[in-house]
Amino acid sequence: MRRLGTDEWSGLVMLAVAVAVGGPALFGAVDPTIPRPWWIALFVVLFVALLLAIVRERSDVLRYCLFATAIVASWAVLLTAPGMGLLPVLLVITAAVSVYITPLRVGFVVIGLNTVVLAVVLVLQHRGMADAVTSIGFYLLIQVATMLSSATLVREQRLRRELSQAHVDLRAASALLTESARTAERLRISRDLHDLIGHQLTVLTLELEAAKHREGERAREHVDRANQVARDLLTDVRLTVSELRTTSSDLSEALRQVVHDLPDLEVTVDVEPDIQVDEKQAAALVRAVQEIATNTLRHADARELWIEVAARPPGVVLTAVDDGRGYRELVPGNGLRGLTERFEALGGGVQFDGDSGFRVTATVPA
Repeated sequence: MRRLGTDEWSGLVMLAVAVAVGGPALFGAVDPTIPRPWWIALFVVLFVALLLAIVRERSDVLRYCLFATAIVASWAVLLTAPGMGLLPVLLVITAAVSVYITPLRVGFVVIGLNTVVLAVVLVLQHRGMADAVTSIGFYLLIQVATMLSSATLVREQRLRRELSQAHVDLRAASALLTESARTAERLRISRDLHDLIGHQLTVLTLELEAAKHREGERAREHVDRANQVARDLLTDVRLTVSELRTTSSDLSEALRQVVHDLPDLEVTVDVEPDIQVDEKQAAALVRAVQEIATNTLRHADARELWIEVAARPPGVVLTAVDDGRGYRELVPGNGLRGLTERFEALGGGVQFDGDSGFRVTATVPA
């Protein structure tokens, strides 16, 4: 089960506050100026429209229409229940939420319109001038303060996501550079072994082969044994060179380095022991983890990410799943398309599933 974060808790607190300030009319303690069922319907429309506007990620006409509906509903709720003292808190809530949906300048426009509506309500209540000015000034300052606080929080969250994405990219680049350096070192050592030892042993084998035809049985026996030792040594050198060329570095450590210490996202990496991949496959797996972690931070709104690399037919399979919102209709961006192309170039493939969280399954052949 997904854990509630600060955004979810703040939303629950906001809902509790709204129900509390609207409670007298909701539960019959105060009579609005319109029939109570209609007033309750306006109250429900306010929060349903506001919630839908918040959860909708795309900033399109529908999202703005939902937010506008919520604002108008808040005005109607306030105008039809002018005798409820704390009901203008609803205007503060719409102002605070505006920064998640619209630019900051639009939020100031919303505050201005909210203040006008509040002034009309105070006129309907026949408040004195001093009392009205005090109330208007108080709620105006509260709206501005909450909106700016929300804007600061949104900006901080955006910067944290960008920093996390840069962190993942830097870790992935470091892992790939480390693997490249190790590969270059293995190739250098293998060439040195081949040039310095392999050549000498080959010459020794040829010399001993020629010595076999010399006279003397005892000499021939020693030469035969030496010939066999030289051949064994040559075989060992070739096996060592082959191992140096093909043995990969610690894949598990490389993948863990990519997602190490990410803020706001707990990542678990499980790599089966003794998995062998070449340099291109290791680079593809590192890039896959990089892209998956970046997308999770940017889009999934997830708290946890689980990554598993296992040896399964027809090769090595990377499975990643988060506890985020998933998707209804996936529109792959450049990152996911590049991820798919990279694995297809190696003879494998990538599959996506968004029914429960976001799941990526990438395969490279054995």
